[in-house]
Amino acid sequence: MLNSWKIYILAIVSFLVGTSEFVIAGILDVVASDVGVTVAAAGQLITVYSLSYAIGTPILIAFTAKMDRRKLMLAALALFIAGNLVTISTTGFAMLVGARIILALGTGVFMVVALTVAAKIAQLGKQGSAIATVLIGFNLALILGVPLGRVIAGSYDWKIIFTGIGVLSLIAIFVLLLAIPKFEGETPIPIREQLSIFKTPRISVALSIGFFWILGYTIIYTYISPFLITITGMSDRMVSIGLFAFGIASLLGSQIGGYGADKWGIPRTMIGGLLLHSGILLLITAFSHSVMFVMPLLMFWAFFAWSTGPVQQVYLIGMAPEASGIILSLNTSIIQLGMAVGAVIGGMAVENISLQSVGWIGAIGVAIGLIPALVTFSMRSRSINGEQKLAKDNKLEF
Repeated sequence: MLNSWKIYILAIVSFLVGTSEFVIAGILDVVASDVGVTVAAAGQLITVYSLSYAIGTPILIAFTAKMDRRKLMLAALALFIAGNLVTISTTGFAMLVGARIILALGTGVFMVVALTVAAKIAQLGKQGSAIATVLIGFNLALILGVPLGRVIAGSYDWKIIFTGIGVLSLIAIFVLLLAIPKFEGETPIPIREQLSIFKTPRISVALSIGFFWILGYTIIYTYISPFLITITGMSDRMVSIGLFAFGIASLLGSQIGGYGADKWGIPRTMIGGLLLHSGILLLITAFSHSVMFVMPLLMFWAFFAWSTGPVQQVYLIGMAPEASGIILSLNTSIIQLGMAVGAVIGGMAVENISLQSVGWIGAIGVAIGLIPALVTFSMRSRSINGEQKLAKDNKLEF
């Protein structure tokens, strides 16, 4: 209980950095209009961010492994503030791209260190809860940050969002400086050693599930605001309500996904989630002109989409419990790469087909994720059967 308030502070800062990542999708049309580019081009801000996060974070973490954790956390937050300053002073699209790169690197390093520090200051046996609390702060950005950002962008200048985040982050630096104790760095794990985990076929196939799941999701989510305004015909107020409902449903889906992995098993929960995720995207496309249908479908989409995340994490940890940190770090990078590719594909679809097409193309992306899921579960089944047969043979010999 003594350090719980420190963990809540980390969760609040995680909300701030999470909002900087997610809010851009909610205000994409406003940003595109302001900087003078198409919606499809503005969507590549998500591509740049995700690529920078995926590639830059593990490299920076490896290079700064021996650095004091508090000092590294504060440095990452300072970099994050710099990214917000560049964002609010941007005069064109190229400058905004640079700002997204800075924000991604600051966010990525901060989140990795925040999770590590949360586990260290937590009470014995409460490390998992501490990490979950920090992650809830990050995920709340999707529930509260995105719709709030939409409201602010609709009523004022969208740059006010990043001004507010920057000011609050500056205050957070002084709070963390006083609240978080110093922690020694860790033994660095070379990038080559981290990547060696891909040599295990079952793990590499399992990691690709997350890639296709988030790819299909991002194809449509990147352009969700212009989709709801232009295709569905929602007002700004309705879009904000829809995004808020979407965020609530995503949190519920995440909780049910973790419960389902324990109650119904990983294969059934994951395959069911992917099937329903893909099917609902097709329904959103089919009924895209009806607010009455799209609004509840948004909630079902968020629910089943985000039910996959915790199942994937539990499955990966179970395959390599001795290297859980590395495998979850790689999974995060794979997810960010999937988001980058999804934003590119979505932009190409908007430019060359139609805005409405992102729905069914996203559904195909998610459905492709079923292939590696079925393959890896088949490999898992053969591995379990082989172990059981070996144990039976050994028992007979004995």
